[in-house]
Amino acid sequence: MKMTKIATISALAISIAGLSACNNMMPAKSSAMKAPMHNQSMANMNVVQIAQSNPDFSLLVEAVVAADLAGALSDPNANYTILAPTNAAFVQALQETGMTKAELFANKPLLTKILTYHVINGAAPVYAKDVKPGNVTMLSKDTLMITNQGKLMDENGRTANILKTDIAASNGVVHVIDRVLMPK
Repeated sequence: MKMTKIATISALAISIAGLSACNNMMPAKSSAMKAPMHNQSMANMNVVQIAQSNPDFSLLVEAVVAADLAGALSDPNANYTILAPTNAAFVQALQETGMTKAELFANKPLLTKILTYHVINGAAPVYAKDVKPGNVTMLSKDTLMITNQGKLMDENGRTANILKTDIAASNGVVHVIDRVLMPK
């Protein structure tokens, strides 16, 4: 059961990153990512606390809680790489799928698969300097492609842009993406 939660959390993180890769989901260049609301050093926060500290991730946090992944993603012994989609990315994903937030959050198996498609759980977190083009197996066990241009491509051929990299956490690293990634 613990491995399922960890896999789900990882997939969520990766899915978040993937969602940002979707076309036209990036926020307008004039809107900058908001600074965390906590005074606590971000490096002392886990990946869930990092998301909770930024209002641009409120939908992601809601989704993680709805999927019961917050506990697993808070594991102090993990090395997560989270691809975190912004609120705008979630809104775009809901529009693309025709689902309401309530419908998506009520479908726990689907929500978990999407969320764990945004997470990598490895021996060490993956920082931007370590990223190379190619395929990556996400916590959901689905494949995400990193293009030669540094974009993320999900299994449906949708791409996401990475808006901000290397937000260090006590149990990994968070990369902000502009689209919700969707596994097949």
